[in-house]
Amino acid sequence: MLAYIIRRVLLIIPTLFGIMLINFIIIQAAPGGPVEQMLAKLQGMDTGISSRMGGGSEISSSSQSSDGGYRGAQGLDPQLVEDIKKLYGFDKPAHERFFQMLKSYLRFDFGDSFYRDQSVTGLIVEKLPVSISLGLWTTLLVYLISIPLGIKKAIKHGSPFDVASSTLIIIGYAIPGFLFAILLIVYFAGGSYLDWFPLRGLTSPDFEQMSYAGKALDYLWHMILPVTAMVIGGFATLTMLTKNSFLDEIHKQYVLTARAKGLSEKNVLYGHVFRNAMLLIIAGIPSALIGIFFTSSLLIEVIFSLDGLGLLGFESALNRDYPVVFGTLFIFTLIGLLLKLIGDVTYMLVDPRIDFDSREG
Repeated sequence: MLAYIIRRVLLIIPTLFGIMLINFIIIQAAPGGPVEQMLAKLQGMDTGISSRMGGGSEISSSSQSSDGGYRGAQGLDPQLVEDIKKLYGFDKPAHERFFQMLKSYLRFDFGDSFYRDQSVTGLIVEKLPVSISLGLWTTLLVYLISIPLGIKKAIKHGSPFDVASSTLIIIGYAIPGFLFAILLIVYFAGGSYLDWFPLRGLTSPDFEQMSYAGKALDYLWHMILPVTAMVIGGFATLTMLTKNSFLDEIHKQYVLTARAKGLSEKNVLYGHVFRNAMLLIIAGIPSALIGIFFTSSLLIEVIFSLDGLGLLGFESALNRDYPVVFGTLFIFTLIGLLLKLIGDVTYMLVDPRIDFDSREG
């Protein structure tokens, strides 16, 4: 297994390089970079997010022309244009900028944001508590609900309980998380009916003056609605996956043999079926964590005014804040690859029969 882990760790390096290179090439081809935005501002054009989302052409009109210059620079001092390019690091060729970026990333130096007076690392650390709060609570609740429910549905397959729970699961899966979040706000956050829960932020304004118990309750009070909205959309798939995995194992020959030997249904289920059925569930943990932590929470963060990593990445992409875009991409990709490796190693903990040494990295 050690040899397999070493191969996988070494494979992370070219994988990271390939992902960063592909995204770097795509970003270079996209119009409306920081130099174009600054030139547009100097000429009095609107460079805000709303103008780009509304189909405005200001940024596109200041993109690079066929001779390599900036059309938006017409009428400006050439030295000023060169100073702006140097400010954002665009005075160097693309390949030189790419390898300089990788060299800095190897030291975990992600530079500073173009538009925020902070380092990329500082921004990530600042936004991380929101995403961790949403991700951890959502993941915990999804697995605590889905696995027992999926097992019970498999045991009672075809029963009224199975049919009724499947109906509720389908309804929950059909409603998008952000739409469910809006419904929760309307009914429970002072929208039109009850005013039980806060609408904005992770904590109350007077959070620092509260006792430890008060802080914990205030934090949970703010988390209930956004986490509920994320759990509703997340537990349906895992529940059905758990059910189908257990159903597939329950009908195998070794289960029939175990029952014929006189083992109780509980011993058969948790002593034999559980270990094999859970392999498929464990395989999905890394991707589920990445999805819940860094992508699924974007609209929830916007709706509940939670300033987390999802919102940071979205705004950075729209603003062409390249240091933040590439810094977060590097970190999230690295975390995803490591979680995938951890998931594979966990296979062995659940079922020692898996032979990693015979697998190719």
